[in-house]
Amino acid sequence: MKVMILAAGVGSRLRPLTDTIPKPMLPIGGEPLLVHTLRWLKRYGVTDIALNVHYLPEVVREALGDGRAWGLHLRYSYERELLGTAGAVKRLAAFFDEPFVVVYGDLLVNIDLAALAAFHRERAALVTIGLKYTDDPASQGMIELGADGKVLRFVEKPQAWPANQHTANAGVYIVEPAVIERIPSNYTSDWGHDIFPQLLREDLPVFGRPVDGLLVDIGTHAVYERFKDGDPRLNQ
Repeated sequence: MKVMILAAGVGSRLRPLTDTIPKPMLPIGGEPLLVHTLRWLKRYGVTDIALNVHYLPEVVREALGDGRAWGLHLRYSYERELLGTAGAVKRLAAFFDEPFVVVYGDLLVNIDLAALAAFHRERAALVTIGLKYTDDPASQGMIELGADGKVLRFVEKPQAWPANQHTANAGVYIVEPAVIERIPSNYTSDWGHDIFPQLLREDLPVFGRPVDGLLVDIGTHAVYERFKDGDPRLNQ
């Protein structure tokens, strides 16, 4: 599979750490966060990866280059104005000519990607959303699932959510190229706010599966302090 790493965010919640370095490039265990992501993808046989960049793009390019250090081919999509998490994919529509992975660049991740992809194929899904547990619905994309794993409802950062439902968007997706046709070309578009709700309104096959392994959103100072020295699960 090809992969889209969403790496254009500013990381304002992590300032001043992100004053001179993009959030996906913060050091984890002595190496940039994105380097750990590249190694994870390589273990699953991925070779072709696109990254969108916006904030301090030269920092990302200079550190990662063309990807050959990890046996990968990297391409960059510079966004002068942010296009949104789905708009970033739309801009590279010609590149994504087969089922592909979308992963958020601020994740410290070592999940079983093969299991997620197998589930996607078994369900003949248009999109499969990796899922995680959360106690903080107001800060997450929240999901209601059917018994077979079909997504029944998706609400981005709801103001109110049932207290007994804890299933959230993990920020890793398997996507069929046909979805790209539904992403608008002329304005900012987001998976959680725009595309997932649209697909559900059309009753299209969107499924979700809990991810297995390490997945941490490096989004706050507290989380970064906990993981900045690394995590043994990165090498499992």
